[in-house]
Amino acid sequence: MNDAADYTKTFAAKPRPLTLEQAAWITPPAQATDTEGMIDVPRMRAWRRNRLCEQIAAHGLDAVILVEPLAIRYSAGVRNCTLFQMHIQAGYLFVPAAGPVIYFDSQPGRETGRQLETIDEIRDDLVPLSYMFSGYRQQDMVRTWAAQMGDLIASHCGSGARIGIDRAGFHAEQALADQGFAVVDAAPVLAHARKIKCPEEILAMNLALAAAEDGMSRMRTALRNGVSEQELWALMWCALIEQGGEWLDYRLLASGERTNPWQQEASSRTIRAGDLVVFDCGLVGPFSYGADVSRAFRCGPGRPSDYQKKLYTLAWNEVMHNTRLLRPGTSFRDFMADRYLQEPGFGDQPYPCAAHGLGMADEWPVILHSPEHRDHYDGEFEAGMVICVESYVGEIGGLEGVKLEDQVLITESGPVVLSRYPFEETLLPHDI
Repeated sequence: MNDAADYTKTFAAKPRPLTLEQAAWITPPAQATDTEGMIDVPRMRAWRRNRLCEQIAAHGLDAVILVEPLAIRYSAGVRNCTLFQMHIQAGYLFVPAAGPVIYFDSQPGRETGRQLETIDEIRDDLVPLSYMFSGYRQQDMVRTWAAQMGDLIASHCGSGARIGIDRAGFHAEQALADQGFAVVDAAPVLAHARKIKCPEEILAMNLALAAAEDGMSRMRTALRNGVSEQELWALMWCALIEQGGEWLDYRLLASGERTNPWQQEASSRTIRAGDLVVFDCGLVGPFSYGADVSRAFRCGPGRPSDYQKKLYTLAWNEVMHNTRLLRPGTSFRDFMADRYLQEPGFGDQPYPCAAHGLGMADEWPVILHSPEHRDHYDGEFEAGMVICVESYVGEIGGLEGVKLEDQVLITESGPVVLSRYPFEETLLPHDI
């Protein structure tokens, strides 16, 4: 099989599970019933639950207690007012390495949970952990919660258990430690579970990318002299919501002189003919999977300047070069040693990282530009990781800059670029 049509034909027949390489070439239809029919969602949930339980055991823990909503979504598939629960603790999930998964939430979350085979028991004795709901009674509430969790841990893990906790808050963690349990951060467990994707996760990610690319097309069509940055960025939001997505992590779109330095968010600035318009989509789409792609457009009419083409070409070169380095077994340190080096003056204010992981939004690992950086940690790339390759090129004090980024799946045979929105031919040399 050599093309996408063959892959699609094979997938439609469903003789066997997809490989990562096959999933990389398939974007399922966006209708909910068709999508859920094409994506084996129970298989995806089972994969994620098994990955989590394996990593709980591998990190020497007996169970984890999860509060952060994307961690709950990953572990059990529940989606209930996600953005609200990111800043107000509400539901929580108890996941032992071996034993029943038990979920606590309000009525809407419990109704969703009852439809999921990943949850063994649903409880309605939810204890409020946030100060918003508990007020001056917070200390009493967290002690009640710790006793509740202590009973579960004693029943399913035994005395002296090691428990990972994710964003329950200082008081809750301290109250559980006072119960006699060893309480540690669940972040390493979650990071190493989530780093490897199954084919169904790649299909879900392709839906997120399709929503992002729809938004890019709408922005490209609407780009004209006189439109504001915010008007343009609203089109990305519109495409995302229409396609069943969830939210954008940020509003990184800038034009003209606001493209240097990078990471200025969309404003009411009027875009003018000749301006570069640079953006980073950073969205969470259907099934809560991320699309993180950056592109740069030029507002017409007219032709780009030689300087604009130089900025764009240097950023494109960096993304293309570094993408080729993404192979299983390559260490982060070796990636840094072999990474693309910008021309003098054009690499003095690079993007904060050279690459980073992606799954349900941005995740581990973060690959810096040098092992000498004080925040560097080593590791190695593995098949099944999705890595976003970054580049920002702009001279210090320069009038403009260019940010480009691709989303890449690592397979046993090498990298497969998942982000397919084309680069700007008018900003690249004709010989590329």
